[in-house]
Amino acid sequence: MNDSRNLFIAVLLSGLLMLAWWVFVGQPQQKAMEAQQARQAQVQKRTETPTSVAAPQAASNQPVHLSRRQALEQGGPRVVIRTPTVEGSLRLKGARFDDLRLRHYHETVEAKSPEIELLAPSGTSYPYFAQFGWTSTGKVALPDDNTPWSLAKGGVLSPGNPVTLTWDNGQGLVFTRTISVDNEYMFTITDNVTEKSGAPIDLYPYGLVVRDGVQAHQTYWVLHEGFVGIANGELKDPTYKDFDKDNKPPESFGSTGGWLGITDKYWMAAVVPPQNEKFDGTFRATPYGDGKSYQANYTLGERHLSPGGTITATQRLFAGAKVVDILRTYEHNLGIERFDYAVDWGWFIVLTQPLFWLLDHLNRYLGNFGLAIIVATIFIRLLLYPLANASFKSMSKMKKVQPEMERIKQRHADDPQKQQQEMMELYRREKVNPLTGCLPMVIQIPILFSLYKVMFVTIEMYHAPFWGWIKDLSAPDPTSFINLFGLLPYHVPAFIPAVLSVGIWPILMGITQWVQTKMNPAPTDPMQAKMFALMPLIMTFMFSAFPSGLVIYYTWNNILSTGQQAMMMKREGVPIHLFENLKPPAFLLRLFKRDA
Repeated sequence: MNDSRNLFIAVLLSGLLMLAWWVFVGQPQQKAMEAQQARQAQVQKRTETPTSVAAPQAASNQPVHLSRRQALEQGGPRVVIRTPTVEGSLRLKGARFDDLRLRHYHETVEAKSPEIELLAPSGTSYPYFAQFGWTSTGKVALPDDNTPWSLAKGGVLSPGNPVTLTWDNGQGLVFTRTISVDNEYMFTITDNVTEKSGAPIDLYPYGLVVRDGVQAHQTYWVLHEGFVGIANGELKDPTYKDFDKDNKPPESFGSTGGWLGITDKYWMAAVVPPQNEKFDGTFRATPYGDGKSYQANYTLGERHLSPGGTITATQRLFAGAKVVDILRTYEHNLGIERFDYAVDWGWFIVLTQPLFWLLDHLNRYLGNFGLAIIVATIFIRLLLYPLANASFKSMSKMKKVQPEMERIKQRHADDPQKQQQEMMELYRREKVNPLTGCLPMVIQIPILFSLYKVMFVTIEMYHAPFWGWIKDLSAPDPTSFINLFGLLPYHVPAFIPAVLSVGIWPILMGITQWVQTKMNPAPTDPMQAKMFALMPLIMTFMFSAFPSGLVIYYTWNNILSTGQQAMMMKREGVPIHLFENLKPPAFLLRLFKRDA
């Protein structure tokens, strides 16, 4: 009887405990989850509206896209944007940032070539825009793509001259938006909502960047393009290809502080929430014509709007060139976490960032990135001088014992094990370590790759000139042996790849590589000798497609390396075979003697 009563009491208490947990914990959690899902659904509904305008249909039923001018005229009233670095306009309908050009950057090295167009309006071939707004779980009219904002204050949006937009939803909510811009690429959007109907409501601010389709262009495995952002101190960077599949689910994450957006090689559009607030971020892709519409957005926490009260949200938009100094200034002054990670520093960030710092500071003193590369090469050689000396010393000792090594190979040709034992004894007796000669090359490879990365992805090298025919250190040498480096009166066809159109600097690099190989006696093995002979030619064609800045570095590095090797060989008493090896082949010498 007592056992039954105790069992009944235990079951009753367990039930009461479960009920209390559900009332005070489980049910609030479920409601919070449902509210969060509703907010996400509202954001998705608001921000994934079709972004292309109705276009005329061609006979083939393919869409005919509007020109940029036509799309801007069709979009309705606009607010002009003009700063020292950007120009364009803000569409009042929807308060959308969708027209922005970069004044300091052009499509080619020609100063009169078109400016880089970053943001583009709906109706063009590839719309690209940013937008801010509010969402709510309640049934209330909120600003969307069709909201006719009114310009209440200001004229041209420029540094020191903000503009103020207003909209009344007719249900007791008055929205006021003040937009300001600095001298570079940062817009500040301050939203105020005033409640006049006497009914409380919860609102959630959001920001987004949308890119409808991506123009076909050459992609590089060394370069990241697509989504980018920082959440919880970590880099979030899925590529466009990561969302190629139609059933690819959105990538969601939460963070306190951070930012997110869409990046190209040199340009980026990113929305930045308040850095002391938690946000829920999402990267997603949805079908858009034959391609995809890519969207990066976040939602902030709720703002409770009491009757007669006002709530505020301040957010930012970066839209411009990824200049490292500008990004780091925003990072420090505005507290935007790791904002310089918008630049694709890559896996070797411990090398790429210091190398960029060195090149950038040398350029400031010398006034030319080409000279900065040459001086940086000297610094790198000095840094690696002890290792290179140890390598050349080891190689010199190897040259000294090479005749004895050949005798050991001949003496024990039929006994590989005995041959190996005597080789090891020779190394020990002469204090030779064959692996020492490889160490500088092992270190040189990541440095070379990191320099290539820096020159390829940093905008500071974009259209940076050197002397003579090099107008852009980030691009391959524009000359070509096909037209005798411009002496013949025709241009090299564009369909010929750079790797087959070798310019002057790659040829100079190949010559220095060839001279360096001639510092050593030819290998006794015929196959090795052929490989050594072909290596400078292979490197010449391979480097012809690399940025000319990297080719200049490697050429100068070869010259310094050859000089250092000659100095060490002379110190160790090893004969230098350079001039002997540069002699014409024996069959040519015999031919000349016969003619004489």
